[in-house]
Amino acid sequence: MGKENVKIAVVYNEPLNDGQSHGIKVGAQLETKAHTQKVVDLSEVGVLEARLQIENALRRRGYLTASFNIDGSIIKLINFLEDEKPTLIFNLCESLFGQSIHEMHVAGIYELLGIPYTGNSPLVLGTCLNKVRTKEILSHHGIRTARYQIFKSDQNITPETFTLTFPVIVKPLREDASAGIENDSVVFEFDKLSTRVQKIHNEFKQPALVEEYIDGREINVALLGNSPPCVLPISEIDFSGLPDGYHKIVTYSAKWLEGTIEYKGTVGKCPTELPADLEEEVRVVALKVYTIMELRDYARIDMRIDANNQLYVIEVNPNPDISLDAGYIRSAKAAGMTYDDVMEAIVENALLRVKR
Repeated sequence: MGKENVKIAVVYNEPLNDGQSHGIKVGAQLETKAHTQKVVDLSEVGVLEARLQIENALRRRGYLTASFNIDGSIIKLINFLEDEKPTLIFNLCESLFGQSIHEMHVAGIYELLGIPYTGNSPLVLGTCLNKVRTKEILSHHGIRTARYQIFKSDQNITPETFTLTFPVIVKPLREDASAGIENDSVVFEFDKLSTRVQKIHNEFKQPALVEEYIDGREINVALLGNSPPCVLPISEIDFSGLPDGYHKIVTYSAKWLEGTIEYKGTVGKCPTELPADLEEEVRVVALKVYTIMELRDYARIDMRIDANNQLYVIEVNPNPDISLDAGYIRSAKAAGMTYDDVMEAIVENALLRVKR
């Protein structure tokens, strides 16, 4: 299929504010906290940047493109797709109505309409969003993850019901992009644990995931393609820039709020240096996770390495951030790929599903 005959619809969601869609100036200084995800999620603001970058890259490679902001309207999305009749959808939708769980439902619409799209399937998107379901699957296949407990809003936490070893880290059960993760998410005593769990219940209206905190190195493994996927050079988060009192974690601020102490103190380094045997183990585990979770086209696996060089998978990210300054692209560049190369590879892998 010649590129001149391939029309790609880039579908994305603009951030919502109080239930309404607003144009957000890319690069604007926005003051927020993790709980304001229900108002303005800066990870979604990043999608606006990525959308422009992706469209430009695809046009440079000779593809026809059109873009569509879902803007909370499923009917308009369906009408757009029926009118445009794209060969392929480049799926950048991360939520709908401010709810991350709807990411999978939008992909389900593509499935029902029979239109091929980039990235991961509805089932994979939904499964990976649920951190405990992901841990259960990985553990069943022998992949090490941190010990955990779930606390719902109607549960009382007592020293008798708490079975983990401090320190622990507290997260929302069903969020991505580090939403709900702050420096205070790492706790060392029971009283602060109860406070933090309650904070998750109040602000995210969902159960709290409490995990034993793995103190050590944090690495990101980007994978690209299918049959077989390629493991790109391994990236590491350098926490050495964090001052005393800050835990070695990637908080929401570290990921999205430029100028903050956490943002400046968590710098990606790629490729990182690992002993040869450990690097091989990282690659093997990443590929195994990619297969187990039925990931496709592109994904990122986040891991921790403890003091004994034991690996723990802490996050599985289908359809990760692929904006120009994202960690995924840093790994691709370390492999000698340009941004345009990555976008075309994602498209070409998805187009193979059209030809079957």
